[in-house]
Order: sequence, then C-alpha cells, then structure tokens
Amino acid sequence: MTESNPYQDWNTKIIEEFRANGGKVGGPFEGAPMILIHHVGARTGTHRVTPLVYFPDGDDILIVASKAGAPTHPDWYYNVTKNPRIDVEVGTETFPVEVKELDPEERARTWPTVVAANPGFGEYQEKTDRVIPLLRLTRVA
Repeated sequence: MTESNPYQDWNTKIIEEFRANGGKVGGPFEGAPMILIHHVGARTGTHRVTPLVYFPDGDDILIVASKAGAPTHPDWYYNVTKNPRIDVEVGTETFPVEVKELDPEERARTWPTVVAANPGFGEYQEKTDRVIPLLRLTRVA
C-alpha cells in the first residue's frame, strides 16, 4: 500500500477543481490565473501534473519555481529543464509549449512585474538565498 502524501493530495484536489471549473480554483488561489503543467520525472520517467500560478507575458506564459521560498528548487523545475517540451492546460485548452529559463538580465527586468502582480513571490525570494527561477512557456505547433 502506498502512503498518502499531503502535498500530492492537496495538488490532486486543486487539479480536480481546475478541471471541473474550466481552469478556475478557489481557496488561496481564487482569482489567480492557474495553469497545469504536464512534465516527466527527470530521474523516474513518471508523468506528473503540477498546478501553478502563471503570469501572461504577451503570447507567452511565465511560471515561477518558488517552492514557497524553500532552499531548493521544486522537483518540477528539474523535470522541465531536462525535458523542456511539455503540455499545459490553461482554462479548458491543452497545448504544447517549449520551456526556457529566463537569463539573469531578463529575469531582473521581469521579476518586479511578477512581484507587483503577486507580492507573495517577493516574500518567497526574501526567505531564500537561491535566486528563484522564472521560466517562459512558448506555445509550439
């Protein structure tokens, strides 16, 4: 028997709510633009789905590898940097994207916009010594 993981259980509930409500969720994410990223485990090869807040950037989407300010990057970050062609769900649409981490200069220009839209990410950056990565998702054909 597999033990229940509270983090996975919490994500599963968010994913179910997202899909039942056309990409909208309540609770702490109410009103925030949400995305589901589909990624493959870098070591395990296991398919995973992770709900995240996102930020529109022209035709692209930005996501933040914050892990709530933890000292290490989230597991999904390693997965999408190793296998950068992923599928995402936004609203009721699913489509492929290419993931690219913003270089330090672009991140420095973009980070204030992210924090202005969602100040919690600024608080996460203050909690950690690592630079929290920003990743750009660009739709591909």
